[in-house]
This record gives sequence, C-alpha cells and structure tokens, in this order.
Amino acid sequence: MTSGESALARSGADMICSVAKHMARGKFISFEGLDGCGKSTQLEKLAGALRRQGIDVVTTREPGGTELGERIRAVLLSSRTAGLDPHAEMALMFASRAQLIADVVLPALEAGKWVVCDRFTDSTEAYQGGGRQLGGEGVLRLHEVLCGGVWPDLTILMDSEVSSSVSRARRRNKSAEQDENRFEKESGAFFTRVHETFLEIARREPQRVVLIDARPPIEVVHEEIVRVVKERFLLMI
Repeated sequence: MTSGESALARSGADMICSVAKHMARGKFISFEGLDGCGKSTQLEKLAGALRRQGIDVVTTREPGGTELGERIRAVLLSSRTAGLDPHAEMALMFASRAQLIADVVLPALEAGKWVVCDRFTDSTEAYQGGGRQLGGEGVLRLHEVLCGGVWPDLTILMDSEVSSSVSRARRRNKSAEQDENRFEKESGAFFTRVHETFLEIARREPQRVVLIDARPPIEVVHEEIVRVVKERFLLMI
C-alpha cells in the first residue's frame, strides 16, 4: 500500500469512527412550561416509557441537578431570598446550568444515554427575559458563551392556562417540606409575560419546540408526548 493509499485508508477509518460516534450519541429532551402545568409528571412518564424500550435515560432538573446546582436552587427558589437583582438571578440560573451541562448532560450524551431535563435555557428566556423583562437577546448570548451552544434535540412545551397552573403550583409548594415559593409570589402579569414568551419561543423555533396542550387528562397528554417522541426519533414505543 502506498503512503497515499495508507493516508486515505486512515481518513476513511476516522470518518467511519466519527459517524459511529455521532450515531451512538444520546438524545437530549427538555420539558418547559409554567410551574403547575404537569411537567414533572409527564417527564417521569416519558422516561419510564423510554426505559421500557431498553433506552438508558438520565432525568434531571433546573435549576439543580448537581450538588452545586441544588445549592443554587435553594437560593433562587426560597421565599427568604429577598431583593435578588434580576441580573443576579439570571446569572445564578446560568451558573447552575453550566455545571449541569459539564457534570451530567454532556457525559450522559457521549455515553449514548438519553437526557430528559425539567427546564433549560428556554425557562431563563421566559422567566428572566420575559417575566423580569430583561429581554431574550442577553439570555441567548449568555447561553452561547456559558453553555457551548448545547441545545435539546427536542423541547416539549406544556401549554396551560396561567391562572390554573399558578394556583396549582402555589398549593403544591405551600404543602411541600422545602420552601420553593419565591416565584409563586409574583403577580399574574409576571406569569402572563412568562407564558407569552414561551409561546414566542415555540413560534420562533418550531423545529425544536413542540407545543403540547397540558389541559387534558394525564394519560391523554402522555400519549401525545409519546407520539411526538416516536415521530421525532423514529422509535417504537
């Protein structure tokens, strides 16, 4: 074999390895929506359906998902955290996210596992960009710098009525052992801006974000989510 043929053979082998590695990479799915819309329930049901098909699934959440992230979560969500500047709030969200990507998301994806995450950068754009009125441009710039351009392959946006979702979240958090009520103390206008921003993201990125009506019974919503995931990733669930 000549040196040229040897180099070509190595190039071809490298290409095959690269393609194989890409094909083995896991999938990243995020769930978005207002608190109280049923995200966590539907996330766990989807993870269960995927696991029954032999898929190795990692479930996680934002803010949180790592030891450091959970500490940041306690600061961000506690009703005792008063006077937190909106920009500081956004920075803490990204600090938790960057750690999650480094410790959980990328290692799992590279190992061929699927990651299903409760919230990601869309929530920061909706809550801090929309709700806090900081705008989406800064959120997206920070994402590129701090998150390396990592985005979900699919985002399930659970669409629900603002008043009913917020009321449910307030009841749930009031009875919970941990104090995570800070956002639930915001006004109806705040949550309306959050909801409208979520819908704007869905209109802007229809290839990634799929809008799911969260109002029907749990099993009906689950079946619709499974249908979307099957079609997107050509699965037999």
